[in-house]
Amino acid sequence: MKVLGISGTIIGAKTSILVHKVLEEVKKEAPELETELLDLRDFKMSLCDGRDPSTYPDDTKKVIDLVTSADCYIIGTPIFQGSLTGALKNLFDHIPPQALRNKVMGFVANGGTYQHYLVVENQLKPIAGYFRAYVAPGFVYAHPDHFNQQNEIVDEDVLSRISHLAKEVVLLQKALKGAADLSAQR
Repeated sequence: MKVLGISGTIIGAKTSILVHKVLEEVKKEAPELETELLDLRDFKMSLCDGRDPSTYPDDTKKVIDLVTSADCYIIGTPIFQGSLTGALKNLFDHIPPQALRNKVMGFVANGGTYQHYLVVENQLKPIAGYFRAYVAPGFVYAHPDHFNQQNEIVDEDVLSRISHLAKEVVLLQKALKGAADLSAQR
């Protein structure tokens, strides 16, 4: 099983750092799981216009394939103007809804105010609902105060929430896999 971390921005480092840290905790919790980080800063994607993904002239098809082949996700975004990034929204627009159905998602976000955590509840979770994905109950929101000058996460509460999120994602994914395996045996 593969857990794909998605850093849903093309600028900055904090989102990628948060997602990577959750993936590290997933590996501690379940070393048998494969983890991979998809950092949108490393790929060139076209704006979604509804065409066949293989006709895009850049990394779009490769990114879609990475996302659709994963079993569960840690999805991160910085909060800009009270919303998720356009880059992450564009990625969601490219993904066929059936590709994420019944898969587990955990969310992390970072932003410049302490109120922007609401974007997870009011925007990211409804998107997961549209895809009919399972959402980990907890999430992680980090403010610039939670990082030191070297962009290391130093806030103990944030680190604890990262650990809890990793455990929830692993627990949900294993439970769903176990239920699917049991159902297949019948």
